[in-house]
Amino acid sequence: MTNIPATGRTPRVQIRLVVIQILVLSLLFTLGGRLWYLQIRNGQQYAKEASGNHVQQVVQPAVRGSILDARGIPLADNETRLVVSASRTKLMKMDDGGQAVLTKLAAVLGMKPKEVMDRVRLCDAHTKQPCWNGSPYQPIPVTDEATPKQALQIRERSEDFPGITAEPTAVRRYPAPGDANTAQVLGYLSPVTDEEIKKAEHTDSPYLRSDMVGRSGLERQYDAQLRGKAGVTRYEVDNLGRVIGQANSDKAEPGANVVTSIDARVQRVAEYELNDAMKVARTQIDPVTHQKYKADSGAVVVMEAKTGRVVAMASNPSYDPNAWVGGISGKDYAKLTGKDSNYPLLNRAIQGQSAPGSTFKVISTTAAVNGGHPFDGHYPCTSSFNIGSQVFKNYESESFGPISLGRALEVSCDTVFYGIGYDEWKKDGGIHPKKNPSDWFYKTAHQFGLGKETGIDLPNEVTGRVPDRQWKQDYWEANKASWCKTGKKHGDYVQRIAYENCLEGNRMRAGDSVNYAIGQGDTLLTPIQEARIYAAISNGGTLYQPTIGKAIVSPDGKHIQEIKPHAQGKLPMNAKLNKEIDGALKGVVERGTAAWRFTQTGWPQNKIPLRAKTGTAEVYGKQTTSWFATYSKDYSVVMTISQGGTGSGASGPAVRKIYDALYGVSQDGKIDPKKALLPHPEKSLPKVSSDGSIDAPEIKPYDPQGDESAAQRQADQDQGGQQNTGQDQNQADPNATGQDQGGQQTAGGATGGQNTAFEQPADDGTTDGVQPAVYAAPAGDSGGGAGAVDARSAAAWPSGERQDPGRPYAAPPGEPVIWRRI
Repeated sequence: MTNIPATGRTPRVQIRLVVIQILVLSLLFTLGGRLWYLQIRNGQQYAKEASGNHVQQVVQPAVRGSILDARGIPLADNETRLVVSASRTKLMKMDDGGQAVLTKLAAVLGMKPKEVMDRVRLCDAHTKQPCWNGSPYQPIPVTDEATPKQALQIRERSEDFPGITAEPTAVRRYPAPGDANTAQVLGYLSPVTDEEIKKAEHTDSPYLRSDMVGRSGLERQYDAQLRGKAGVTRYEVDNLGRVIGQANSDKAEPGANVVTSIDARVQRVAEYELNDAMKVARTQIDPVTHQKYKADSGAVVVMEAKTGRVVAMASNPSYDPNAWVGGISGKDYAKLTGKDSNYPLLNRAIQGQSAPGSTFKVISTTAAVNGGHPFDGHYPCTSSFNIGSQVFKNYESESFGPISLGRALEVSCDTVFYGIGYDEWKKDGGIHPKKNPSDWFYKTAHQFGLGKETGIDLPNEVTGRVPDRQWKQDYWEANKASWCKTGKKHGDYVQRIAYENCLEGNRMRAGDSVNYAIGQGDTLLTPIQEARIYAAISNGGTLYQPTIGKAIVSPDGKHIQEIKPHAQGKLPMNAKLNKEIDGALKGVVERGTAAWRFTQTGWPQNKIPLRAKTGTAEVYGKQTTSWFATYSKDYSVVMTISQGGTGSGASGPAVRKIYDALYGVSQDGKIDPKKALLPHPEKSLPKVSSDGSIDAPEIKPYDPQGDESAAQRQADQDQGGQQNTGQDQNQADPNATGQDQGGQQTAGGATGGQNTAFEQPADDGTTDGVQPAVYAAPAGDSGGGAGAVDARSAAAWPSGERQDPGRPYAAPPGEPVIWRRI
C-alpha cells in the first residue's frame, strides 16, 4: 500500500500550494487596490500631472516699468538690443564643456575666449566677477551689444553654435537725461538667484528664472511694482519633443511706472555743483596740514520743505549704472568695489555718517530752552571755557561778550554751548548721575528723529548715532574686556586710555557733554537726517518721512497709486521757539557765518529769504568735513564734503548755485523767472497715455556758462575764502584748536571725554570714513600725544558680532583713528 493521496500530492505540497495561492491573491488584491487608488480615487490629479509631462513652457519676460522724474522724463527705461545668450545646460552636456563653441562665439563677437567663458561660469565664494550669479538653468547673456551682422552669423550657422541664441531683447537703460546720472538713487539690476526664487515662490510676487531683480536704490525698493508679470506660452509635445499643439497661455503684463519727486534738471545741477565744489576744494591749502584738501567724497540733498519729498539727491564719487546692464565686466567691477574706488556704490546721502559740527546747534539750542535756559538770556561768549585744568577754546579765541542764544547761532559761538552743556551735565548729577537724569540734550536729539532711520524709500539707510547713556553702556560692555586686558594706570597714552575706559568707560563725563553740545564727539548724522530737520524748521516743526517715490502708475496710465506725504512727528519746540530759531538762522545768512556767500554777494534776501547754518567737523588723522545746511520756504538744501574744508568755504558756493538754479537768480542778484528751474515744488503728475507713451518735456544739459566759474571761485577762495568764513572755520588758527607741538588737534583744546574714533564698515562691508566708534581720552590729558594714532590697539569686537554702523562697537585693529570737533 502507498501513503500518497489520490491527487498525487503530499500534505507538505498542499500546504505550500495554499501559501502560494494566498500570496498570489494578496498581490492581486494589492495591485487592484492600487489601480483603484490611481485611476479612480486620484485619477484626475495624476491625469493632470501626466498631461503636464507633455507640455513645454516658453517664458516671455515682462517689460520692466520705467522710473520717471517728476515731469515724466525717464530716469530708467528699456531699449531693444540684440542679446547673445548661452545655455549652460546644453554646453555642460558637451564633451569639452562647450569650450569649442564658446571659442568660436568669441571670434564672431570680437571678444577674447576667456572673457566669454568667464561670463558663463557660475559665481561662488571663490569666483570673482565677471561670472553669472543667476540661475544656471536660465540663458546667460554673453553680450547685449551684438551687431545685426554678428547675430545673423550665429543664427544662420546654428549647427556651429549649439546652445547659443541671438535674439532682440528689451534691456534696461539709464539714459541720464540732461546728464543727470542719479546712479545711487536708481540702483541697478542683476539676475535672480535660485535662493530668491525659492524664497518668493509662495508670495504674491514670485520670481521666474528669467527675471532681473533690483539690487539697490529704487530698482530694489519698488522691484515688485516695476517687474510686472512674465508671459508663459505652453506647447503640447510628444515623447520625441515635437510640438503637436498649443495649450493655454498667459500674456505678459508689463511692469508699472514709478513716478518720483526727482527733478532731472535740479538733479543735474546738484551733481555738477557738488563735483565742482570738490574740485575747487582740492585746489585749496588746508592751514592745518599745509596740504591741499583731498575732498574725497560728498553728498547733497534738496528736499521739499512742506512734504519731505526729495527733489535731488547726489552722492560723490558716483558711477554709471549702465555698467551693470548685460552683466558687469571684471574691470568695471573692480572700479566700483576696489580699495582705490572710494566705494561709489555707497549712497552717502543716506549711508554717509559724520559728526555734524555746528549744524547740530539748532538741536542744542532747542534742548537748552526746553531745559530752562531763556532764548533771549545773556550767555558769556568768551574766548575759552575751562573745566578744571582743561581749556576749551572758541574760534580764534574770539569773544563776543554776553549774547543771546540766537546771536550764538549767528556767530556760532562754541563757548556759549560749552557752558550750557556743562551746566546740564552738572544738573543731572555729573559723573555720578541722578537716578532719573533729565538728559535734555540727548532726549531732544531723539525727538528730532536722530539715532534711527528716517524711513526714506531707499534700502540700506543707516541710523546715525546719539551717544546717550545707553549707547555709552553698550559701548563699554562691548570693549571692556579688551580695555581691562591692555590698560595700565601709568602706561603710555593708549594704555592709560584703556585703563580709564576699563574702570569707568560707561560714565558720561563732562567732556562728553561739552563736545556733544557743539555737534562733536560721538555724534553721527546723515545728510538726509539733516535735510529733514531743517525742512521741519522751515515748515513750522513737522517732521516728514522723506520720500522719492511719488506715484505708481499702471502701464496704460489708467490706475494711479499716489504716495502721499507722511508726517512722522513734531519737533520739540513751540511756535515761539520755532520763530526765534528761524530768525537766528536768517541772521546767519544776513550777518553771520554765511553772509559772505549770500547777502554780501548779491542774493535777493528781501525777495527770497533764506536761512542757513554752517558747520565744520574736525577729524583726527584727516582733514575737516564741510557741512552747509539751509532752507527757504519751499526747500531745504544740505551739502557735506568729506575732507573738504569749512562749511561756508567749501560747500557754500555750491549750495548758493543750487538756489540760483531753483529760483532763477543771477550773480548780480536779479531774478529771471524764465531761468528758474523749479521756483515752486511740482504738484502735478506726468500723463501716461493708454499706449504707454509719456509726453515728457525736453531737457537740456546744465550749462553753467555765464555763471561763476570754478576759476572765479578759486580766486574768491584765495582772496580770503579760507580766512574770513565766520565761526564755522575753527581750524584756521592753529592756536585756537588746542594743537600741541606735534600738530595734532584736540576738541577745543582738551578732550575731557570721548573724541578719538575708528572708522566703521558700512552695511555692505565697505569702509566709509564717516562712521566712527569713539574712544575716550584720560581725564586731564589733551589726547593729542603721538601715541593717539595707536589707540586702535584698545579696540575689541564683541564675540560673534558683526559690526553694524548704528551700533557702538569698536572697529577692528588696522582702521585709522579719527578725531572730530566743530
